[in-house]
Amino acid sequence: MTGNTSLRLAPSRVLVLGAVLTLAVPGTAYANTVSVTVKTPGATGGPASADSEMSTHADCAGGLVSGGGINQAVGTGAGANGNHVNGTSPSSDSTTEYTGSTGVVGTDVTHWLGIGGSGGQVNASFSTTPYAVCFTSNLINHTQVVMNKANTPTAGATVGRVTATCPANTRLLGGGARTTPGNTGGFKTIASFPTFNDSAHSFGAKAAANGKTNPDSWSAVGWDSGANGADYTYAYAICSGGGIDVGGTTVKVRYAEVSGPTTGSTGQTATVGCGQGDGNLVSGGAAISGGSVTTTDFTGPGSHGDHLNGSFPSDAAGTPVGDGSANPSYWTAATHSGGSPSQGSYSDVWALCLDVQHGHKR
Repeated sequence: MTGNTSLRLAPSRVLVLGAVLTLAVPGTAYANTVSVTVKTPGATGGPASADSEMSTHADCAGGLVSGGGINQAVGTGAGANGNHVNGTSPSSDSTTEYTGSTGVVGTDVTHWLGIGGSGGQVNASFSTTPYAVCFTSNLINHTQVVMNKANTPTAGATVGRVTATCPANTRLLGGGARTTPGNTGGFKTIASFPTFNDSAHSFGAKAAANGKTNPDSWSAVGWDSGANGADYTYAYAICSGGGIDVGGTTVKVRYAEVSGPTTGSTGQTATVGCGQGDGNLVSGGAAISGGSVTTTDFTGPGSHGDHLNGSFPSDAAGTPVGDGSANPSYWTAATHSGGSPSQGSYSDVWALCLDVQHGHKR
């Protein structure tokens, strides 16, 4: 594994959104509610040429982004192997990316990017659909985005992992990932997942397991068939703002892993959901990996062409939800093998579920 980097920031003030809460005011208790709405503009076509990328965005009309997603159409035939995820990440204004200095890079963000890339082949059916998970709460009413980046991977078919960590006394609500440059064809994002900045999780190299509570970090993994030293991988952690008592809140991780895809030019999906008592779905993550990502350091999949085609809110069958959908419960990962057999590859999916029992602004 190369280029593994972790970053922790000091507390910073920001905005967030919600799920059933109790606001403590002297002498008075208020029942608070959390509401999640998914916004998506639908599909944008492209990329239309080999070794290129395109960007589209979803925007919250109300509330703040607690996470977001992406889903790609790939078509059929050999060209279907070329479409892949280059980024699923927050944006300050629906266009600008957080790729500069590391640390707290944004507050109260309401935009989410879906960035698709092509390999050496393209298909007229290529498209990318972004999803913004828009969260409102009268307890967690500010959010902040923490970004970390690394010049990684530096060699082909090796894992380039980077981790961003929330400030102390905040809650991780979601996260995102990005890889640049987007015009090499072989470089892409293959993982975006919740984790912990502690030794038990190799400081972000092991993902958060099913049933874990209150992860504090988000990891991203870049994967390249032939890295040339110019590759950068970015991780984004979306965290609650400062000055909010999160002691009565719990973020629970739901996680699933399925085998495959293992044969060339095939896809696989994995779906997981928030159960009764878990609270509201606020975000999710996805990966194509070498398996056992919650118990061992992240390893790459079986082929250098393996990639993600989706990480999005869905129903129990894995069908993406539509624009304006309220309080979805499931998250789906869509993976693809590329043109070569991919023995030993696995598809991984995470859902983050927020339960807010009580708390107050300090």
